[in-house]
Amino acid sequence: MVDIAIFGRFGERPGWESSGTMTAPLGQRGINVEQIEQLQQIDIQRYTDQAVEMTMNYAPTLVLAIVTLIVGLWVINRFAAAVSLAFERSGMEVTLRKFVNSLIGIGLKALLFISVAGMIGIETTSFIAVLGAAGLAVGLALQGSLANFAGGVLILFFKPYKVGDFVETSGYMGTVQEIGIFNTIMTTVDNKTIVIPNGMVSNNALTNFSTQETRRVDLVFGISYDDDLRLAKQILVDLIAADERIHTEPEPVVAVSNLGDSSVDITTRSWVDASDYWPVYWALIENAKLSFDDAGITIPYPQRDIHVYQEGQDVGPSTH
Repeated sequence: MVDIAIFGRFGERPGWESSGTMTAPLGQRGINVEQIEQLQQIDIQRYTDQAVEMTMNYAPTLVLAIVTLIVGLWVINRFAAAVSLAFERSGMEVTLRKFVNSLIGIGLKALLFISVAGMIGIETTSFIAVLGAAGLAVGLALQGSLANFAGGVLILFFKPYKVGDFVETSGYMGTVQEIGIFNTIMTTVDNKTIVIPNGMVSNNALTNFSTQETRRVDLVFGISYDDDLRLAKQILVDLIAADERIHTEPEPVVAVSNLGDSSVDITTRSWVDASDYWPVYWALIENAKLSFDDAGITIPYPQRDIHVYQEGQDVGPSTH
């Protein structure tokens, strides 16, 4: 029986070489099917032996790495819980406690994963270098946010104010409603909500009006030079003594503080509870004005004398 092959790019008959010459069938070259199967079995056996050898070499390391990962995660969780309990007993702010605890957990887990990767043969040097470069790029991109983040950590750690305090900072004044990691939220006296970045708060002066239990009410009253100074002082002393919200210790002060251009200035200093500051402040001003009016004591206006001269008129030395 004659084999016929079609030469070309579309296919070749088995037993024919690509050049077009006819080759001998496998049976005629001394290779039978049994020999082919034996060769295949030898290859399979070799691959199996290599797989077993690799398993024996790397299995202990892999098992040790898995055990290390499981035990490490368990230890980290227990350590984070203990740290959180210690922070809670120390009275640390809730927001800061959660943040620091989360930061410790993430940092320890990152170190654990890098260690496990090194145990199983993964090169960690380049990995750490990539993380460092990425951290630098992120830091430069989020420079302002990181400043607010650092300010929030400082505020929560050092506690210059807390929720509910009445503070003045960065040109704003109000009651603190919330202290976050990135910003502080406060409400003004006219019920406006202000969100201030913590970076501004930590880098600017801050006045906390709620830190102390008492505050001093300082007021200045100006009376005319023609009025009775002793009477004006006595009126102010009586007004202070009549207000039960004003403390007797330290003793209130009523004294002449300045001889101005158009008035004699009398300063009063009275100590009150912090919550009574503004009610006492407004009450003293109103009652002093009414009492001065009843006693005929005037509060002078700023005055300026203007002298008008005719053109060509001889101007002598001024007596004013």
